[in-house]
Amino acid sequence: MELIVISAPDTVTDEAQIINRLFGAGLQRFHLRKPDWDLDQCTNLITQIDQAYHHAIVCHQHHRLAKVFEMHYLHYPEKNRIKSDQLKLNIQLKEGYRLSTSIHDVSATSSLNHFEYAFLSPVFNSISKPGYQSMLPAGFCLDSNKPGPKVIALGGVDASNLNLLKKMNFDGAAVLGAIWQDPKQAVSNFISIKKQTEQLNP
Repeated sequence: MELIVISAPDTVTDEAQIINRLFGAGLQRFHLRKPDWDLDQCTNLITQIDQAYHHAIVCHQHHRLAKVFEMHYLHYPEKNRIKSDQLKLNIQLKEGYRLSTSIHDVSATSSLNHFEYAFLSPVFNSISKPGYQSMLPAGFCLDSNKPGPKVIALGGVDASNLNLLKKMNFDGAAVLGAIWQDPKQAVSNFISIKKQTEQLNP
């Protein structure tokens, strides 16, 4: 089971240092999602992150930064994906970029041939967004033979429900609130979640 960390949407004290420590603790992929930040703010944060980790950062906006910082991943939020030019996606794939996206309906996966994985949310009641409730029916389980990209669970994911995600056949988990709700505990919380995901892997 893969484990992905998504940035807090707003500013966090000592954020770059925390991100560097997360990578140092074994983080493999970090989604930089700052919907209200301009290009300069994102550039400033990435500049403070150790260059050795830039390849594992996924841009949610200001995609031009991927070339500047030699990133390998680009993310398309659902509304941007719907408006995206298929030719542009093909070019990005040929240039070596790995693409991800977001969905709120699992049936959408069959039409996502350009994308390596997709976040499905909210799987559980959100930690970071009060009132953002789970959209999955009782007994939900992904078809292990489903066409399309890997499906990563997002929304309310923490150490307590990783076993359930595994039973639901998710390919991985993305954590946000479990990491950033208390930034001082971000690294220790990540280590705890990472250990549990490793135990779930065959």
